[in-house]
Amino acid sequence: MLQNYIKTVYTPLVLRRQTFYNWLNKVFNQVDEDRRKEVGPDRTCAEWLLRNGAFVKWVNEYDFITDYNKLPCDETKVYIIEVDATEASVMHYGFEHFVGCKHIRKINFHKCSYLENQALKGLSPLENSLRSLRISECMNITEKGLLYLTVLRHLEELILVNLPYVKDKEKVMNQLRSDLPRCNIQFH
Repeated sequence: MLQNYIKTVYTPLVLRRQTFYNWLNKVFNQVDEDRRKEVGPDRTCAEWLLRNGAFVKWVNEYDFITDYNKLPCDETKVYIIEVDATEASVMHYGFEHFVGCKHIRKINFHKCSYLENQALKGLSPLENSLRSLRISECMNITEKGLLYLTVLRHLEELILVNLPYVKDKEKVMNQLRSDLPRCNIQFH
């Protein structure tokens, strides 16, 4: 018991800071079910994405919403069609926000340092709507994560760029092409 106490008290400050930031990011990524019931899945998803540094585009709109304070009032029905998560802090805990979103056609994950394999598994609620997906310079993605994308049967375009921890690109490409035959897949 004394050893556990000593470990807790003498945890290096760097580790305590990392633990705090991980906890904070987890909090900002969790789904608030009451809020989803109140305003709907697309609005709740947009709030999550914007809180974590991503941008959203609504159906029938040309510009991305880049500021949380520019969201329409709660009563306005809006539907997300596109997500730009460039350098966003989205984590797999938050991917449950995609449940119920039926119009998201395009997502760009670029330099998302918290994006990991489990998060890609969380894209499955978008299997009927998602048409275009780009994942670039997300350093925690491996072959395992990319193979979760095979459930996205309506995907037309998959662009993968600079994923250094994907060691066997050819094997992954063969599997993705086999499972997603109508998808144009590029891996740079």
